[in-house]
Amino acid sequence: MKYYIVIPSHNEEKLIALTLESLVNQTVLPSKVVVVNDNSTDNTAGIVQEFTQKHSWISLVNKTSDAIHLPGSKVIQAFQKGLETLDINYDILVKADADLIFPNNYFETIISHFKSDEQIGMAGGFAYIEKNGDWILENLTDKDHIRGAFKAYRKACFEQIGGLKPAMGWDTVDELLCKFYNWKVVTDESLKVKHLKPTGANYNQASRYKQGEAFYTLGYGFFITAIASLKLAMRKGKPLLFIDYLKGFWKAQSEKKTMLVTPEQAKFVRSYRWKKMKEKLF
Repeated sequence: MKYYIVIPSHNEEKLIALTLESLVNQTVLPSKVVVVNDNSTDNTAGIVQEFTQKHSWISLVNKTSDAIHLPGSKVIQAFQKGLETLDINYDILVKADADLIFPNNYFETIISHFKSDEQIGMAGGFAYIEKNGDWILENLTDKDHIRGAFKAYRKACFEQIGGLKPAMGWDTVDELLCKFYNWKVVTDESLKVKHLKPTGANYNQASRYKQGEAFYTLGYGFFITAIASLKLAMRKGKPLLFIDYLKGFWKAQSEKKTMLVTPEQAKFVRSYRWKKMKEKLF
C-alpha cells in the first residue's frame, strides 16, 4: 500500500530534521512527503530543502499566513495546501506534525493494520513526551483516540468524511465521522511516537476558549461539554481551564458558530459520547 504524508510546519528548524530523518529510516518508505513551510521566520525551509536534494520523494511547499497561532484552522489550512500538490494515487494519507520521531517500523505496522481489515478507516500509535530523562505517555486522551499529531487515513474513509475541517476539533470530528460511517479506528500501543513539543505549548487565552468552541461545534451539548472540559482540564493538571472551556462553549453558542457536523451527525455524536461514558462508569 502506498502512503503519502503531509507535514504542516511553522518555525520548526530545531526539530524538523529529526522528524524527516525518522521517515527516511522507515522500514517501508513513504511514496511522497510534502512539508508545508507555513510562514516560518527561521531556517525551516532551508533544512527541508537539504532533505529534498537527497530524497526525491520529499518536497517543500511555502505558504504565507498570519503569524498568530490558533490550533486547528491554521494547521489544517497548511495541510490542505500540501494536499493540493499531491495526486490521488495513494492508499493511505497521513497528516503528521513537524516535531515527531517515529519508530522505524511505524508505517510498516500501520500498513499491516489497514491490510488486515478493509473496514479500518484510521490507524495510529501513541505520543510519548520526555520527562526527567524518561519517555512517558502524553496522557491527554483516551486510548481509543488517535492524536492529531499523527493521523493515518484510508483513502476511501478520508474522502467519505469530507477531508479535514479547518477548525479546532478537526482531530475529534474526523474519528466521530468515521464511526458515523461505520469505519473502524485502530490504535496500537506498541507504536511509541516521540512528541518533542508538548501539546498546547504555544496556546494563548484565545486558544483555550477555542477548545470550548470546539465542543460546541462538535454537537456535544452543554452536559457532555462540561464533563469533557473537566476531564481535559484535570488531565492537563490545570483545573481552571475548565472555566475557560465553558466560557468558550457559551460564547460559541451565543454567536451561533457554524457546526462541524449535521444535525443527524450531532445526534449520533451525543449518543456515542453518552454510551462511552456509561461504559466507563459501569
